[in-house]
Amino acid sequence: MPIVNVKLIEDVFTTQQKQQMIEKITEAMVEIEGENMRPVTMVYIEDVKQGDWGIGGKCMTAADVHELQRAKKSA
Repeated sequence: MPIVNVKLIEDVFTTQQKQQMIEKITEAMVEIEGENMRPVTMVYIEDVKQGDWGIGGKCMTAADVHELQRAKKSA
């Protein structure tokens, strides 16, 4: 039985976006493992407190992620 754990910085994604992640991740696992695995595929989303997450030696906040999202949209 697959267990997928997704960690996100708190206050970045909405409840609706998290639901979409759960649905799409489940679909990806079922595509690989087969439909019989759907009922036992678990996806956990954990919010990590801002500042308790770092990339490249820099603590990340929701504002940092939103800035990256905006930069991607404008590119």
